[in-house]
Amino acid sequence: TVIRAAILIQNWYRFTMARLEMRRRYSLSIFQSIEYADEQDQLQLSNFFTFMLDHCIHPDSVSHIFTSPSVSQVADEGLCLTEFERKIDVPDSYYGPRLSFPLTVEDANALLHAFRNEQLLHARYVLQLLCETRKVLKEMPNITHLSTSYSREITVCGDLHGNLDDLLLIFYKNGLPSEQNRYVFNGDFVDRGKNSMEILIILFAFLLIYPNDLHLNRGNHEDYIMNLRYGFTKEVSKKYKDHGKQILCLLREVFSWLPLATIIDSKVLILHGGISDTTDLDFLNALERNKVRDHIHVGVILRSLKKFSSTNAKIKLFALGKEMAAILDILWSDPRSQKGCIPNKRRGGGCYFGPDVTAKLFERYNLKLLIRSHEFKPEGYEISHDGKVITIFSASNYYEEGSNRGAYIKLNPELIPRFVQYQVSKYTRRQNLRERVGTIESSALKSLREKIYAHRSELTSAFAQYDLNGTGKISVNDWAAAMESVLQLELPWRMLRSQLAQMNPDGEVDFMSCFYDLKIGQPIKEVQPALVETLCRYRKDLEIVFNIIDKDHSGLISLEEFGQTWKLFTSHLGIDVDDGSLDKLVLTIDYNKDGHIDFNEFLEAFHVVHRLEKKTN
Repeated sequence: TVIRAAILIQNWYRFTMARLEMRRRYSLSIFQSIEYADEQDQLQLSNFFTFMLDHCIHPDSVSHIFTSPSVSQVADEGLCLTEFERKIDVPDSYYGPRLSFPLTVEDANALLHAFRNEQLLHARYVLQLLCETRKVLKEMPNITHLSTSYSREITVCGDLHGNLDDLLLIFYKNGLPSEQNRYVFNGDFVDRGKNSMEILIILFAFLLIYPNDLHLNRGNHEDYIMNLRYGFTKEVSKKYKDHGKQILCLLREVFSWLPLATIIDSKVLILHGGISDTTDLDFLNALERNKVRDHIHVGVILRSLKKFSSTNAKIKLFALGKEMAAILDILWSDPRSQKGCIPNKRRGGGCYFGPDVTAKLFERYNLKLLIRSHEFKPEGYEISHDGKVITIFSASNYYEEGSNRGAYIKLNPELIPRFVQYQVSKYTRRQNLRERVGTIESSALKSLREKIYAHRSELTSAFAQYDLNGTGKISVNDWAAAMESVLQLELPWRMLRSQLAQMNPDGEVDFMSCFYDLKIGQPIKEVQPALVETLCRYRKDLEIVFNIIDKDHSGLISLEEFGQTWKLFTSHLGIDVDDGSLDKLVLTIDYNKDGHIDFNEFLEAFHVVHRLEKKTN
């Protein structure tokens, strides 16, 4: 009896754990699929910007996004420190760190102490720090070469994405950067998290103090347009209202000077994304990296190639386009288990590279190991391609509290990697596994439902194709096929059905039940449903476009600019929306009748509202 009871308990435990693991995995799949779909939309925006330049009545209003910051926007290198000191006062009421250059370890410790206590560094010191960082980065090669012979180990960290607590925990566990404790940070320092600015300030400060011992690679999020979509631009503008524009302009230039890769002992290649079958390290080391500022330039180059008739101009543009493609590959690519190299359609940029592509590059350059980041991993790291490729991801709780561990790598002189895992927790009481999975699952399903509702019209049409008798019910297989055909998220829809739609006793899906608990918040009741859905679905894209038009970062654009941009946007995407209904809506929300609207406030109104949540709040 005891043995039978033990077996029953064991079977129940295994079954329970298997179900929890299944829920955890599909929740993480939802998060990652939505993330990649969003990145795909982001890269496709480059096509719209070139479309704008071709069709805009006032091209000057958007052409500034493709040009470098002017000397008037960011101080001249030689005058940087004194210029900002003369122009920007630091009041006596400011109790944060007061930096003097050149920086010392004491300055870095003061910054760490201030940020632990949620203090801001004054804008004057931020601008001075960025100027000094730019000066140091400009002297660095595209590919940095390091040797373990000078120190016992080198620590490699992956994506941080604005999670300051992860960086502080790494320093607590592993020690601060120094001549004896060297670091490589492999890009994606910013976006998503709320403390991207503080992470940059800390890393740049240590870079200035130990330029030979702390090294930074560029990630795909060290990019002006990515920052508009994923939060860093908003963070800077909110924290530094008066000097945000100057800081953002200078950051754009600093990002363009970040090195592209690091090689340790001529054997270990470290870069953010990956490689392709055309990756040439000699070519990467020779190109002018600062000219490739943002991924939107790829579209601009293609547009320019069509317009120029001069052979010399075309040759120069073709060369620049080749450089951009090479950089896109190393910033955006992901490994895969199958052989070959194919376009990375899930992300919309870079490629998927197989073990044969890795082996070919290793043979050509006599390499032993490729360390890359760029990709969420539940355990903080993953080994692939027969041990030749390591993915390191240092942002714990990336999607939700408890969703993943972070990790970093310790490389000894024998170049044998040792992994250190960790997980920051905001809870005083540690959650059990069931609670953690429940939190992750709830958040993932919420994000998925919002995406489903934003595609309501397309989904309803797809469902109707299977509902030949107009019953409002279709089979589970047909429901799953319709969901995938519209959303293209490559998710296990049959498994997710019970969480997303109701089923009748006959085993058929009531497909409209996908939308029962959701609605789109809107400021004006008279707005046509088709317009509301379009605004909701493309809210992020429109926010980026309007932010770019808004050159002074005031949050206001004229009704004329708003209307013209909207017409170009819908024309480019082939969306059929009645312009008259938008005109009425815009006039209604021009509250003070001055011919301008606050576009951020306007777009924020068009988001998905969870009815049940609203009732409980």
